[in-house]
Amino acid sequence: MVTSCRHCPLRKQPIFDQLSDAEIAFMQDFKSGELRVTAGTTLMMEGSNSPQLYTALEGLGLRYKTLLSGDRQVINFVLPGDFVGLQAGVMTEMQHSVEATSDMILCVFDRKRLWELFRDQPGRAFDLTWLAAVEEDFLGERLAVLGRMSGITRVARALVRLYDRAEAVKLGQDRQMPLPYKQQDMADALGMSVVHINKMLKKLRDRKLATWRGGRLQIHDYKALCQVAELDHDDPPLRRPLL
Repeated sequence: MVTSCRHCPLRKQPIFDQLSDAEIAFMQDFKSGELRVTAGTTLMMEGSNSPQLYTALEGLGLRYKTLLSGDRQVINFVLPGDFVGLQAGVMTEMQHSVEATSDMILCVFDRKRLWELFRDQPGRAFDLTWLAAVEEDFLGERLAVLGRMSGITRVARALVRLYDRAEAVKLGQDRQMPLPYKQQDMADALGMSVVHINKMLKKLRDRKLATWRGGRLQIHDYKALCQVAELDHDDPPLRRPLL
């Protein structure tokens, strides 16, 4: 069965902005269906002009660019509530690829109807602009992390950011969450080698701050991990739109 936008489980989460009845009705009409994929499925390919846009409803994925050497650079991780394919909608083709890391369910939208959203729902169009701005801010932070922070700070910061995002959509509870990525994915995202990532994770385990093993992350001391990550653990989560 296709999930109704009115009864979407993600909309119940306080992290997401509330919509009017008219906006929900528009999104229900804008949604063309749902896609269920297994882990390892490529959702969008760099250089393609996919006719579809997605919102992740369940499961986790990642965004990455393929380098000339054949290696890949992980750009970001996809969690429930994330919108996928904005580049294809605005720039005609994707500048990076998107892959399902676990089994996923995605809400599907027809890219050809994107301009109806700008024409008929300016509030929703602003939400798209907001999402693009947040992505730009994230990439700016990534540059600062890669250029100025130590290895253990980078890893701690990534784990805190992932857990905070997961907790906001009830994917993380009691300081635990599924984290089915490979250490190579984290290494690619943080500009580190797998050996270095492994050493930093061991340090976090030895200091009883966090353990990432068997596809799950457990945070033992959230406040102390935030200190290592150079993050303020008292900052409230930023509310955001859900498409």
